[in-house]
Amino acid sequence: MKLSFFALGWRTLWRDVRSGELRLLILAVTLAVAALTAVGFFADRLQGGLQRDARQLLGGDAVVSSDNPPPEAFEAQARTLGLQVVHMLGFPTMARASDAQGGAAKLVALKVVEPGYPLRGSLRVSSAPDAPDAATKDTPAAGKAWVDAALLEAIGLNVGDPLLLGEGRFTVDRIIVMEPDRGGGFMNFAPRVMISKPDLAATGLVQPASRLNYRMAVAGNEPAVKRFVDWADAQVKGGVRGVRVESLQSGRPEMSQTLDRAQKFLSLVALLAALLSAVAVALAARAFAANHLDDCAMLRVLGLSQRTIASAYAFEFALVGLFASGLGVALGFGVHYLFVALLAGLVDAALPAASLWPVVLGVGMGLTLLMAFGLPPVLQLAQVPALRVIRRDVGNLRPASLGVLAIGVAGFAALLMTVSSDLLLGLIAVGGFAGAVLVFAALSWVAVKVLRKSVNEATAPRWLVLATRQISARPAYTVVQVSALSVGLLALVLLVLLRTDLISSWRKATPPDAPNRFVINVMPEQSDAFQKALTDSGVTKFDWYPMIRGRLVAVNGKEISPDNFTEDRAKRLVDREFNLSHSSKNPPHNLIVGGQWTEDEEGAVSVEEGIAKTLNLKLGDSLRFDIGGMQTESKITSLRKVDWGSMRANFFVMYPVGVLKDVPSTYMGAFKAPETKGFDNALVRAFPNITNVDMTSTINQVQRVLDQVIRAVEFLFGFTLAAGLVVLFAAVTATREDRAREFAIMRAVGAGSSLLRQVQRTELVGVGLLAGFLASVVAAAVGWALARFVFEFDWTVQLWVPLVGALAGAVLALAAGWWGLRDVLRRPVVETLRRAAS
Repeated sequence: MKLSFFALGWRTLWRDVRSGELRLLILAVTLAVAALTAVGFFADRLQGGLQRDARQLLGGDAVVSSDNPPPEAFEAQARTLGLQVVHMLGFPTMARASDAQGGAAKLVALKVVEPGYPLRGSLRVSSAPDAPDAATKDTPAAGKAWVDAALLEAIGLNVGDPLLLGEGRFTVDRIIVMEPDRGGGFMNFAPRVMISKPDLAATGLVQPASRLNYRMAVAGNEPAVKRFVDWADAQVKGGVRGVRVESLQSGRPEMSQTLDRAQKFLSLVALLAALLSAVAVALAARAFAANHLDDCAMLRVLGLSQRTIASAYAFEFALVGLFASGLGVALGFGVHYLFVALLAGLVDAALPAASLWPVVLGVGMGLTLLMAFGLPPVLQLAQVPALRVIRRDVGNLRPASLGVLAIGVAGFAALLMTVSSDLLLGLIAVGGFAGAVLVFAALSWVAVKVLRKSVNEATAPRWLVLATRQISARPAYTVVQVSALSVGLLALVLLVLLRTDLISSWRKATPPDAPNRFVINVMPEQSDAFQKALTDSGVTKFDWYPMIRGRLVAVNGKEISPDNFTEDRAKRLVDREFNLSHSSKNPPHNLIVGGQWTEDEEGAVSVEEGIAKTLNLKLGDSLRFDIGGMQTESKITSLRKVDWGSMRANFFVMYPVGVLKDVPSTYMGAFKAPETKGFDNALVRAFPNITNVDMTSTINQVQRVLDQVIRAVEFLFGFTLAAGLVVLFAAVTATREDRAREFAIMRAVGAGSSLLRQVQRTELVGVGLLAGFLASVVAAAVGWALARFVFEFDWTVQLWVPLVGALAGAVLALAAGWWGLRDVLRRPVVETLRRAAS
């Protein structure tokens, strides 16, 4: 018989599609590709949008930021290169209403601009808080102020009312709706007030000791901008102090960090879907190969070569892979639009078009899935001997070649690592699953051996004896079945923990009672009165610490300067003053990760672990700080882990003593303000020198971000849930024909349907209990690793997880068995035995 592999492949493909034998394979590949490409399309378009909008987010093509007026050489160089230049100035101050309108005061972020601002992006303003907004190239006129709507509401003003800034009096003229270069610094969370540069002198706010942020934005053609940035960087590295050249990452880190956290969650869920699909493909492909053994034996009898048969099935699987991958890519492309909608507000809906990279990745993933996990057992069909036509005991499937399997798994793992977007996330997910499979196989093998010896066949019920024999008679199949079920349940349990515990831990970073007010500049003589004022207002829980300004001048007796460091952040830290504090007790929200905090230990200091790493500090090092002209020497005795997103009072460096003598200091507090109307205004009136920062809108924004990300994760959860159910179904039905033959023999020798039904249920429940228990234990370990090392949360494993997981495994295995094996006991005995003999 002469038949090309191409023609044979088309015929077998058409036959297998009509019979439904490829349905499970196509479904598994489609789910994996859809989940991965949905995240891929979203991430690809998001990255393109960030690159497109980088200039708008900065307000120019590049920005030079400094604490003092930038050197004139910077502007001269920019103009020499033909660039446009605009100067801005920002600093925090108190704005207030006139006494005739209540005299309410509010901390604001004042921004001083000049004509031409912004060079990139659009400033959008409106004539009233509820009026339509429009883009403008104007800047505030003389004597006019543009403000955030939140400021008017906070101090009871309207457009047209006077606003007092220092010694200046301004008229509220327009409402700022969108400011392209707003940024996310601490002070930028305060309401914005914008005035023109010539009006600044009248306010009297700029004094020699004022802490100001000067910004010089430049814009022009790309080559000229690049030459300017290179020149500016060289100047900074050459010794110009206090000057920074900003990029998207340094200028707007808050957006990158938020979206990075969201993408990690989405990538994790997509990885789980892909891992589950790999298991489903392997199981389905093995069942597919087992059903085609006799067909291939007949083809060998008719004279077809092994090469032709192998090529035909490889061609068939390649076509199936392309079809399922294309279907998955199309589905993923549609789903990613839902991510954009669910994360509205975090991302711009008008993102640029996606590149072809997610398509290539999706098709590559689909083909890799089939070739790595589906093709190895199918290629064994080419080796089926013609003798199987008359002897059914020869030519059965063998375990896949370790070499072929290793190459396939390595390729699949490499693709998953590419998709993960985070090396540590990929290593934990992929490595955790690989290790889990080995653990599942080993423990299930031990369980089978123990089960065989623990059941006394003389006294145990018949259904239990038969179920035990069924499980122990095929130990290899049982191990595969338990391992596959465990992997499926592992992903499902991990996702449940992700939803309930990991995301709950994320929310705990900003709990409902998180402080929403930060008060600074409280004088020592006001400390007791201020705390009493808080207590009288119903605030019983608050952070209260002294705040000291100090500059690090020496480490281990050796004087230091920015020139001693290569990292930009280290240079900036050494070049400015630190906020120091002291307390006899370690702050309860700080975790000691090195050394020991000893209460009231003189000559000791505790350092935050992040800054210690940046400045190359370690336990036992001696630090010398210059505090108001007085130098103090202390030894590092402990390192603290500080959660800077916790909305609590935190410090880089703390002295573990209750009193620090002869050191000038003020106090700061963090607390949740009561709902009492006028609380903030009354506080400012009683203590007019304080600076009160309202973080309510920031906390609400963080919670809104969390809700959006959670919705996106839960939506993608559906793909992984479907993949997990496919794995469960494939694992339970993998031995359907073997079960049918064994039950047919039992029925032929007198076993009743009710007894066999009990045997089947007992076997499924036992396998499900074991798989669920193993999966839950490993899921708890993987979940802890993800929480600890990827998402950086404190997470405690709940003891009830393995018990509930075991019960869930039993229920799901029973349900999958009922659906997939319901025809086994209904099939006539004669038909089953004829199938076995044919």
